[in-house]
Amino acid sequence: MAEHSTADAGRLHVVLVQAASSLDPSANAAALRDLVDRAAAEARERNPLVGEVLVVLPEVFQRDFGKPDTDLAAFAEPLDGEFVGALTAAAVEHGVSVVAGMFRAVEGGRPLNTLVLRRPDGTGVEYDKIHLYDSFGYKESDRLAAGEWKPVTVTVGGLRLGLMTCYDLRFPELARALVDDGADAIIVPAAWVAGDRKVDHWRTLTKARAIENTAYVVAVGQPAQRYSGHSLVVSPLGDVLVEADAGKAEEPTLLHAVLQTTDVTSARSVNPSLANRRR
Repeated sequence: MAEHSTADAGRLHVVLVQAASSLDPSANAAALRDLVDRAAAEARERNPLVGEVLVVLPEVFQRDFGKPDTDLAAFAEPLDGEFVGALTAAAVEHGVSVVAGMFRAVEGGRPLNTLVLRRPDGTGVEYDKIHLYDSFGYKESDRLAAGEWKPVTVTVGGLRLGLMTCYDLRFPELARALVDDGADAIIVPAAWVAGDRKVDHWRTLTKARAIENTAYVVAVGQPAQRYSGHSLVVSPLGDVLVEADAGKAEEPTLLHAVLQTTDVTSARSVNPSLANRRR
């Protein structure tokens, strides 16, 4: 487990962007730049001394899943394509880190459901969704390839962030692997399909991942009516710090929260369940 001292304490302002993606990748790339502009401005207006900012957009913001029989390969893009270009440009222009989801083209194979994170200097990481949504009557694996077991963490604002996507939230072993790699916070972009019990599952699982790992969870979903909305941030002790309602596709919702490594250290002192594990 990674430990923090006062000297290396980190602080990160996160902006959750609960917004709907359309079926037009170019329109979504343009929307991303507008939303990052708005998010960065709001963050600095709320806290001029905020320091580092992370803007989190939902899963597959590059292009919505569309109908179940849609060939997503036709809309997948490479990492040097329009969407990642827009995301990187927005991060550099506004001096913030940005993460959002896309369908990533793979030569000779089905696309991947990929998260792309870029920092203000244009560097970053990618995470390929490991657990595809083959559940509740849907089969994501019919159209996409699963990522290899490769937990991805990255440092932003002095915090170590672990990345997962939507259905991954139902698999506690991935969250634990991220925390074992030093994650202070787990970032979960999603397109959590609406339906019976789904909001309850979303909120319960988000809180569980935070409590059992004594880590922040930042979970950002696409809005109603197709999806569940309810983007939220949960503290390392399980408190909901901020939460949206289901939202509307035509009205993006922006939420703000500040994450601090001192809160993670404090939670792990009060509740040392990670240190008490027996394996």
